[in-house]
Amino acid sequence: MKRCLLLGLLVLLTVVAFACGQGNADKRVVIWSSMEDFRTEYALTRLNEQFPDYDIILEPIPSGNMSARLIAEGTNSECDIALAFDISAVDALGDVLVDLSDRDFTVYLDELIPAVKNYMVWERWSGCIVINEDALNERGLPVPESYDDLLKSEYKGLVSMPNPASSGTGYFFLWQLSHIWGEDNAFDYFDRLAPNVLQFTTSGSGPINALLMGEAAIGFGMTFQAVTERNKGANFNITFFEEGSPYGALGLGMIKGREESTAVQEVFDFLLSDLIHEDKELFSPELIFKGQTIQIPNYPSVPYADMTGFFNEAARTRLLDRWMY
Repeated sequence: MKRCLLLGLLVLLTVVAFACGQGNADKRVVIWSSMEDFRTEYALTRLNEQFPDYDIILEPIPSGNMSARLIAEGTNSECDIALAFDISAVDALGDVLVDLSDRDFTVYLDELIPAVKNYMVWERWSGCIVINEDALNERGLPVPESYDDLLKSEYKGLVSMPNPASSGTGYFFLWQLSHIWGEDNAFDYFDRLAPNVLQFTTSGSGPINALLMGEAAIGFGMTFQAVTERNKGANFNITFFEEGSPYGALGLGMIKGREESTAVQEVFDFLLSDLIHEDKELFSPELIFKGQTIQIPNYPSVPYADMTGFFNEAARTRLLDRWMY
């Protein structure tokens, strides 16, 4: 009898442990985010406030690396929600992302509504040339006024640019100049620029960080991040060369199969109903919604470049195959 009772107790404990494990798994949501640390921290704080009973993991990962991992891992990825992923790779993610056509796309500006509705735009961001004027003044150097100026020997080791292979920001600078000048001319330019580059950084925020630390004086950066740091007191000059400002967009998507999780669905819906608007008001303000206004002080008027064809996977693959830095 005792043996039967003991066996019954062990079975009961096993069932309870399994049920608890399943419960924890049902409440776990893994989000990959390419946003800067301060934006990711804000998002995680708000998610934990909204869903105190959920185990929400927000893992930082550069946008280019995120897309590559999602393509490689497919629906077996540990990721449930891809936040701020590079939508120039969306063609290759067609079998990975959930169809979102039941969501409301009419709130977006027409040019940001995708033909295949397996993602929603999280943000649009533009690029600029950011100058640390203190760093240049210390060296008695003039402010560059063109891409050609950046090739001058006096700027050796003072330029920082994101690597197009791992950063959406780096890629849209590469794509823009290839589009305007022709691919051969653009790659010849970057070959001549490379000796002046302190580092081709992994992420789009890398050049801004190098400028803040005084390691670089000139950065290929994101406009909103440069404005954020200037509003904090950094002596940054935000400029756009005559070719205009390259821009791109990052997406929000859900991995196929995860739509069956209530927790994933609720977190995804909260990102769309609340956090996307808070992020635009506080951090990344460029226009994606109809009726949206920019509320961040000192935001410049951005002369957007012609980016027709930017979201072309074949072009992306061709350009990155040629990139060697």
